[in-house]
Amino acid sequence: MRVLYLSAWYPSEKDQMMGLFVKKHAEAVRAQGIDVKVLDYEPMPKGWRPDLIQLNVLSLKNALRTYFLHLWYRVPYVVVEHWSRYLPQNHTFPRGLEGAILRFVAKRASIILPVSENLMHAMQDCGIENEHWQVVHNVVDDFFYAKPAKPAQPVQPAQPIQLLHVSCFDEKSKNVKGILRAMEQLWKQRQDWHLTLVGTGVDYDEVRAYADTLDLPESQLTWTGELTPEQVCQTMQQSDVFVLFSNYENAPVVLSESLAVGYPIVSTRVGGIPEMIPPTCGKLVEVGDEKALVEELVEMMNHPENYSKATICKQGLPYSCEQVGKHLVGIYTQVIHHVD
Repeated sequence: MRVLYLSAWYPSEKDQMMGLFVKKHAEAVRAQGIDVKVLDYEPMPKGWRPDLIQLNVLSLKNALRTYFLHLWYRVPYVVVEHWSRYLPQNHTFPRGLEGAILRFVAKRASIILPVSENLMHAMQDCGIENEHWQVVHNVVDDFFYAKPAKPAQPVQPAQPIQLLHVSCFDEKSKNVKGILRAMEQLWKQRQDWHLTLVGTGVDYDEVRAYADTLDLPESQLTWTGELTPEQVCQTMQQSDVFVLFSNYENAPVVLSESLAVGYPIVSTRVGGIPEMIPPTCGKLVEVGDEKALVEELVEMMNHPENYSKATICKQGLPYSCEQVGKHLVGIYTQVIHHVD
C-alpha cells in the first residue's frame, strides 16, 4: 500500500516542532509496512503512484491540491485534522469562498479523522459535513512507555513534590500566567513543592518577567527552555504531577505523554481533554478557575495514593506508535477496499 501525505505543517530545519504530529503519524504507518511519501518534504520516486491520499490539516492550498490529485490518480483521500481554529474559543475558520471550498473538499473525503470528538463537533458546527467520522490519536514516542534506564530515587517525605508544565508558551491558549498566579496562592498554603516549566515560545520572555512580579520565591521555579523529546521524557519521569491550565485545546500530546509515563494530571476541562483524562488519572477544573486549580493540586499532593501508575499507564497505551499505526492502516484498508 502506498499513501501520499499532504500537510501545511511539517518539521523543517527552521522549525523542528511544526507539524511534528504529522511526521509521527507517517512514522507510525511506515512501522506497519506502509510506503508513505510526504509531498514537498520528501523525494518522490519516478513513477511512484499512491493508492490513497491523506490530507493533514484542512488548508486551502493543500485541500485544492488533494482534490486535484484525487482526480488525477483516481484514488480516495482522507482528512486528518488537528487545527484549533474550529473551536469556539479560537473561531478563525474562513467564511466566503475559501470556507466553501474547504467544505466541498471535506465532504468528498472518504472519512474525516479529527484528533478528538470535541474537534469533530466543532468542525461540524463550522459546516463541515461528511458521512464518516472517526477519532484518530496523536502518537507518543516509544521511549515514554519505557521504564527509566536508571530508576529515580524514591521520594522522601522531606523532598518537594515535583510539579511540571510543558507548553509552547502561547498565553492566548496556554495561560501560563494563570498557573503562576495559582502557584503564588499555593505558596501561601504550603512550600513542599517545586514547579518546572519546560518550553519556549512567543510569550516566553513576557511570562518569565511576569513571574518576577509575583510574591513567589524564585527558588520554587525552574525554567528549562526548549528540551528534546527525550529530555522531556526524562523530566516527566522525575515528576509527580503534570499541570496544564489552557483556555482551549484539542488533544494535547503532552497529556498523552504524561499518561504513558504514568503520573497524574491537573488540567482544564476544555477541548478533547475530558476524553483523555478519566478521574482515575487526574483532576479537571474550569477555564480560569485558579482557586479550583490550587484546591485540586492540594488534594492530589495530599493523597498521591489515589493514583495508580499502572492504571494511568494503561490509559496511555492507545497513543503508542504501534496502536495508532494499526488504527490508521485499518482505516486505509477499509477506504481502499470500500469496506463499511
